[in-house]
Amino acid sequence: MLSVNTNAGALVALENLNNTSQALETAQNIVSTGLAVANAKDNGAIWAIAQNERATISSLDAVKSSLQTGQSIIDVANSAGTTVSDLLTQMEQKALAASDQSLDTASRASLNSDFVALRNQITSTVENAEFNGVNLLNGSLTDITSLANAQGTSVLTTNAQNLTLGGSIITLTATATISTSASASSVLTTVEASLANVDNALAQMGTSSKALDTHLNFVSNLQDTLTTGVGNLVNADLAKESATLQALQTKQQLGIQALSIANSASSALLGLFR
Repeated sequence: MLSVNTNAGALVALENLNNTSQALETAQNIVSTGLAVANAKDNGAIWAIAQNERATISSLDAVKSSLQTGQSIIDVANSAGTTVSDLLTQMEQKALAASDQSLDTASRASLNSDFVALRNQITSTVENAEFNGVNLLNGSLTDITSLANAQGTSVLTTNAQNLTLGGSIITLTATATISTSASASSVLTTVEASLANVDNALAQMGTSSKALDTHLNFVSNLQDTLTTGVGNLVNADLAKESATLQALQTKQQLGIQALSIANSASSALLGLFR
């Protein structure tokens, strides 16, 4: 039945054209964003998983920052500790020389002056071994912690090493001198023991620094792996989408022609009334 009120062919053609236009819009969005799942509307489950992983990836930036700060604190402490070790080595030499009972007064006084200057330099070095307000060597802290995971439930702990004079590591007092042969001999023993303690403390901090470096590399690799995983979930195959886009553009043009043909069918009714 021919009717000017209802054109079933045009309705079908219009519906198909609308479907093609919607598919074309989706394909264009995918091509322009590079994402097969750009929002929750595209695929709610996949989008939620991807968002959770993106949050973890972002949190790992804070973990990396914490680990790098910890590394810097330890590096400063290690640098200062190495200087302290060198100073103790020089002090050991001065004390050994001053223990010689045949030294004259002037030579002994000169050695003692050098020894005291080196002793005071240890204090200065330790007090200035600070990064970001944190000092691992002056006894103000027992340890520092660095974030180890994105949830903040795990940390890496680095023990502080108190290198102040008169402490448990450097047992040499802040008033020690080598003004006499006897005091030089006594101080020599103390300096030797302190030097061994300092070297052991530096070895421990070196181990901690290595642990932070290893974990930092792990976190960086984990972040890269998670980023790749998110990409696998949401990224589009652009080669495939390019072919789809071209096919839909052609289909849209054909749909427009089909709708035009369907719309022209009703005009044939005019011929019946001539």
